[in-house]
This record gives sequence, structure tokens and C-alpha cells, in this order.
Amino acid sequence: MRFLLGVDEAGRGPLAGPLAVGVVAMPEGFDVAGEFPGVRDSKKLSEKKREAIYRMLEARVALGDARFTVEFESAGIIDREGIVTAVRRALFRGVRVLVGEVRKSDFRILLDGALKAPPEYAQETIVGGDELVPLISLASIAAKVSRDRLMVRLSAEYPLYGFEKHKGYGTRAHYEALEKYGPCVIHRRSFLHLDSIRE
Repeated sequence: MRFLLGVDEAGRGPLAGPLAVGVVAMPEGFDVAGEFPGVRDSKKLSEKKREAIYRMLEARVALGDARFTVEFESAGIIDREGIVTAVRRALFRGVRVLVGEVRKSDFRILLDGALKAPPEYAQETIVGGDELVPLISLASIAAKVSRDRLMVRLSAEYPLYGFEKHKGYGTRAHYEALEKYGPCVIHRRSFLHLDSIRE
């Protein structure tokens, strides 16, 4: 059986928390759009809709129709090695996890935007793929939901910043908390560029 792998990332731009890369594998010819009604780029869906599609994906995994993984790279790695390297690390790891599970089959990798898989694998990068290719949309949703859930959990550890609301993005409330309390351990200090934020 031939498989397709869809790949996309979430959390490239926040001031805090990890980057997430989602990789979803399905048999070639699986009607992703038909089986996941409303699937599209995660940024264009409500949180409720993303969660519903994520649960449908989990159900498909339970049935054996799909596999997926979401790989994270921490704020510390992003600060030390840069966002591009962090994306590549998480992406390569996620692809190899799923390729390892389907290694007896043929497969091809579909990636959003400027993303690239390890060069030894058959792949196609599609500009706007998170909107044009339902399998990439699913990967986008898997990454976004997994990261958002993690940020809600982290908000209990770092309650001063409101991570459960803004998920680490640079909202006004987030900047105000940074001005008042300074950054915490999960902030990307290389992203802050605020001289007034105390260490």
C-alpha cells in the first residue's frame, strides 16, 4: 500500500512555548476532505472546530486508517539554534517516526510552504498547502491543537502570563505581563526584543 504523509508546523511566531510540527500519514486515495468535513488551514478554523477535527483524526488512528505524530522543539532550542533549525529538527524527527511505521510501503511526503523533509525521501513542497491539500491541513490542525493543549497545561505552571488565553502569542495582555513580571523559562528570549523587560 502506498502512503502519503502531510506535514505542517504551528507556533513559529509566539513569544513563548515550543514550536510544533505535525505529520499525518494516510493511504493514498483516502478521501480526507470527505471524511473530515470542514478541514482546512488550522489558522482559519475556530478552536472548537479544530478540536472536533482532531478528535476525528484520533478516531481514524484507532480504526487503523491513519497515523500521526506531533514533535516539539523548546524555547531553549529556538533561542540557541534559531527557529529554522528548530523547525527542521522537529520535522525530520516526525517524518522519520512515521516513515519507520510504514517503511515496508511506498510513501510520498507533502509539505506546506517552504518546508523540506529529509532529502532522501520523495517529497513535494506546496505553497499554500495548508489550505490547498486536506492532508496538510490535518497536519496543521494536529500541530495547532497539540501545541494549544500544551500551552494550557503550562499556564498552570506559569499562571502570571495568561498562556491559556493567548497560547504564547504577542497579545497586548501578554506584553503587559512581560513588562510586569519579566520573562519565564518558556519564553523565547530571542523573540522578545524588549529592552524594558527585566531579566
